Amino acid sequence: MNTFAGIPPEAFRFYAELEENNNRDWWLGHKDTYDSAVREPLTELLAGLEPEFGPARLFRPYRDVRFSQDKSPYKTAQGAFSTRQEGVGFYLQVSADGLLIGGGYHSHTPAQLARFRAAADASASGAALQEIVDAVAGAGFTVEGEKLKTVPRGFARDHPRAELLKHKSLSAGVDVGRPEWVSTPAVQDEVAARWRQLRPLVEWVGRYAAP
Repeated sequence: MNTFAGIPPEAFRFYAELEENNNRDWWLGHKDTYDSAVREPLTELLAGLEPEFGPARLFRPYRDVRFSQDKSPYKTAQGAFSTRQEGVGFYLQVSADGLLIGGGYHSHTPAQLARFRAAADASASGAALQEIVDAVAGAGFTVEGEKLKTVPRGFARDHPRAELLKHKSLSAGVDVGRPEWVSTPAVQDEVAARWRQLRPLVEWVGRYAAP
């Protein structure tokens, strides 16, 4: 029997408090809250989305601090990624601010980047991508990703898709905050609806940029 009841308010309070107490003692004292309010509900949510969007995984809650000046040991958000192909898929994140829903392409090996730029440059595939990006932005998503400051070498500065060519990764997301439905079973339908809006972008980058 499906007992999923949504993402409880305790999940957002957990991260608000973690931002002020990012240390091992606090984490160990509140690990049960993390498990019951964050990890378990998100696992159930992703399981419900899996038949349509594929399997997803939760990211580890621990930060890699080896090369960072910030030695805070824990991430102040819980992310999850439903992988369609390497580096391509749908994203979900819970933090003190609420729920963020996104998707796209975050990996950019030299070969992937070359394929992406070639497809963005080509008339048919490039025009299709521009149409998709415009539709995603019109639906309220923020189009983002790692970008160059200028058009890459080999492409005209006045290229009709100059802004797309600057991208090294390409994704879109919307921060929905904490509406009432987040803490009800309806969150599954709401996430699914937004992931469907992002599906054309995910499928485009999966076709042209992924291995």
